[in-house]
Amino acid sequence: MAFVLSLLMALGLVSYGPGGSLGCDLSQNHVLVGRKNLRLLGQMRRLSPLFCLQDRKDFAFPQEMVEGGQLQEAQAFSVLHEMLQQSLSLFHTECSSAAWDATLLVQLRNGLHQQLDDLDACLGQVTGEEDSALGRTGPTLAVKRYFQGIRVYLQEKEYSDCAWEIVRVKMMRALS
Repeated sequence: MAFVLSLLMALGLVSYGPGGSLGCDLSQNHVLVGRKNLRLLGQMRRLSPLFCLQDRKDFAFPQEMVEGGQLQEAQAFSVLHEMLQQSLSLFHTECSSAAWDATLLVQLRNGLHQQLDDLDACLGQVTGEEDSALGRTGPTLAVKRYFQGIRVYLQEKEYSDCAWEIVRVKMMRALS
């Protein structure tokens, strides 16, 4: 989540910079909700990751493609939106409902939804007509592939507790 938070802060600085160049008000609350989501993911831990070492997998998060400094403003918003959307989708499945504490899961879903709603307002202002093209190229496509790898892994592991624990840890890293 640190990566997402640093990306959000960079977007916030651009948004609030001289003249508000993005014409977008990405609130401080958006960053606070992101931090809360990270805490919730931490609280969702049910197993020690050490217990699940045999299930470890490198999903190859495309860090170099999604680094905040390497992206244009519109790309950064698009990548962050895709990461939040894919995270929400992952934790909004029937299989995820069986794996996690229901209260924490609902809070996480609500937090991700709130971040997406905040970002949606900015995304339209920043990307305009570019939006559809941004979703099919470069960094945004790399994020989609990353999450597809997670979904395939969960299926292969039959949504086991250890598989979900590995995914939870990876999600914490990806969102940080």
